Amino acid sequence: MKIQWTSKASSDLVRLHQHLSPVAPEAAARVVRQLANAPGRLLDYPRIGDKLEAYEPREVRRIIVGDYEIRYEIANATIFILRLWHCRENRSFYSET
Repeated sequence: MKIQWTSKASSDLVRLHQHLSPVAPEAAARVVRQLANAPGRLLDYPRIGDKLEAYEPREVRRIIVGDYEIRYEIANATIFILRLWHCRENRSFYSET
């Protein structure tokens, strides 16, 4: 398997960093690093995340990393990182994929 970040997920990382860095630049960098590295564990355990039934027949799952949710899809031999959110964010504002 391989991991592929969608453009929306990459933009989410940038957005989160821009939101946090004015207040706490070191914490912003640490959080972004943690979120960027978290999907690596999916290579060994791709189905560790909770399955989101609403997306069937697609296999969309989520993992929680600290206060953040990472949504991903398993398709063939690829894990697509779809979106990243802070758990307190209003997710209905953003489209999923």
